[in-house]
This record gives sequence, C-alpha cells and structure tokens, in this order.
Amino acid sequence: MRGVDGEQCVGPLAGIVVADFSRVLAGPFATMMLGDLGAEVVKVERPDVGDETRSWMPPATADGESTYFLAVNRNKRSIALDLSTSEGKSAAKTLALDADVLVENFAPGTMERFGLGYEVLAAENPGLIYASITGFGRGPGASLPGYDFLIQAVGGLMSVTGNPDGEATKVGVALVDVLAGQNLVAGILAALYHRERAGRGQRVDVNLLSSLLSSLVNQASAYLNADVIPHRLGNRHPSIAPYQTLRTADRPIAIAVGNDGQFARLARVLDDTRGAHPALASDERFATNRGRVENVDALTAALESTLREDLAQYWIDRLTAEGVPCGPVNTVAEGFALGERLGLDPVVRQHRDAGTMVSSVANPIRLSRTPVSYRHPPP
Repeated sequence: MRGVDGEQCVGPLAGIVVADFSRVLAGPFATMMLGDLGAEVVKVERPDVGDETRSWMPPATADGESTYFLAVNRNKRSIALDLSTSEGKSAAKTLALDADVLVENFAPGTMERFGLGYEVLAAENPGLIYASITGFGRGPGASLPGYDFLIQAVGGLMSVTGNPDGEATKVGVALVDVLAGQNLVAGILAALYHRERAGRGQRVDVNLLSSLLSSLVNQASAYLNADVIPHRLGNRHPSIAPYQTLRTADRPIAIAVGNDGQFARLARVLDDTRGAHPALASDERFATNRGRVENVDALTAALESTLREDLAQYWIDRLTAEGVPCGPVNTVAEGFALGERLGLDPVVRQHRDAGTMVSSVANPIRLSRTPVSYRHPPP
C-alpha cells in the first residue's frame, strides 16, 4: 500500500495551479494525474448537483458515495459555482486568471458563452495553458456528443473487439476517455515546458476520436498501408501466434509468444511433458511466426490437445520456468492481488475528515527525485 496523507512530498508540478472545469472521466482523470504530480487542482462543480459521476451508482460505498467519482478525483479541492449567474462567472474568471492551467471538457462554445473562452482569458493571462477535451474536435463534428461508448463504436474499436462470430463489443472500461486524458496530460506538460522557455501559454486541444484512432496503432497501419480492414479475432493477434488464450483442463490461460525462440521453448515443454506432438517444434508450418499466423487454427488445435490434459496452474508453472510468457485470466481482484505480491503498491488509501477511508489506484508513474504524492482524498 502506497497511500499517504499530508503534505510531505513535493512533486514536479508543485506551485502550478489548475482550474478544473471538467467533469465525468477524461478531464478529471487528467487533472488527478496533474494533482498527483504536485499541482494544486481546484475543481469547479455545479451547486447541489456536482460532477455528474457523483450520481453514477451502483456501485456505491457504505456511505452511499459513487465509487466512479472516487476513481478520478483525489488531490483536488472543490468549489461550487453557478456559471449561469454573474457572480459565478466572475468567480470562475478570477480563478482562471490566477491559474497556470485551465482544463475543460464542455461542448465547444460553452466556455465562450460563460465569458471563459481562450481568447478572452489569454488576453489577460498570457501564460495560461488552456486545455480542452472534445468528442470530435472543433470543426464539423463540434456539435456531436462525445461519449466514450459512442466513440468506440464509430471510431472502429468495437469492430476489432469480440469474437469473430459474435457481436462487436466495447472494451470493459471507458478506455478512450482514459487515453484522451493521458494525451491531455502530455500536451499540458509540453505546454508548461514551452512556457518555461518562451514565457507564454497556449491552447491544448485533444479530442476523443483522434485519441482512439491514434491508439489503433498496428490495426490502423494495416488499413493505411496494406488496405487491410481489421476484423474481430477474439483473443488472437493479427500478426503474432500463439498470442491468445488457450484451453486447459480447467480454465483458459493467456500465452503471449512473441518470437521463434519462445515458441521453441513452448513446443519443448509440451513435447517433453506429454510427448503428444513430438514434431511440433520442427513442423514447417510453425517454424516461423508468419507460418504460425497463417496456420493458427491448426496450431491452436495442436497446442490445446496437449494443454487440455492438465490444469492451468500446472502449465503456467512449467512454461514460466522456461521463459514462455503466460498467465491466468484473472479477475480484477486477482489483478490487484498480483500487483501487491509483486511489490507494485497498486492501492492508495486516504483518510477523510469524517473518519472514513477511501481507496484508489496508485499513480503508475515513478519519479526518483520528485515522486507523486497523495495529499487530498476526493472532495
């Protein structure tokens, strides 16, 4: 466990003030990352209602609080401002003019209607880094609603997720929002570095669709450079084999063979253990990665005919000992338990004034001189 309370750590962004006008996931994820790095984050919420995710339940804590909200709002202080009133707008503008960074993910044009657009604020605060997340950019798609599930559908991610004979499937978390939040953090850090050298802020724009398309990496390159439109392969990989789940006697295991040497060791373990496929390692169809991909059905059948003769843990132990990347298909609880066993300290636990304890996932960045810190529980 790596949680800490108090102000004992000074991060690389200490002294940076972030005016956080974002809500739901992508923006709040980004501002939490900035807060972990030492920035002072002031989260603006609507009076009485607050961030939408405060009401996204179940699941909820024993105190009836949304676990979704708790996931991305540590290291922030919250203020309630009604941006439809002149008083709220005035207070918001004061906050923005005192800030180093402003983050917002309203529909394009909303901040301008509040008198908080980039041009207005940058004229009075030329060092301001004004960071925005939209669904589809500020051009023709500006009016389209930017929801993660929708982006996964229209951006092509769902078309490559799921079983070949099944329905196109979304990823199990709002992955596009998380990716966009990470992209925004990178843009903000780059803008802060530029400001340090040039003395001026700038606008940082990230949109969900572009974040998704950039994350398609090899699948996108297959389309752009070889006119291959990727499709659903289940847990198989389009360019590597065996890189998939395989059935054993009790449950599937994930095997991620990335080169011919690893495959040779996999084949040796199976041959030595059961002797069922003495020619597996020398079979010309499987001698190279390309051959294994082209003959993946035959390869899968050959591997599973031996793997199904014993339990998953038996194979995991044998293969891991031989340097073959493999593991069980864990639950989320088992994933956290693995992180704990490996000394990764994946959980942060923080006390609140009321005496309650809240938990969140530790920041994955490790800095040797200016470590992240966990100063404030979610407000």
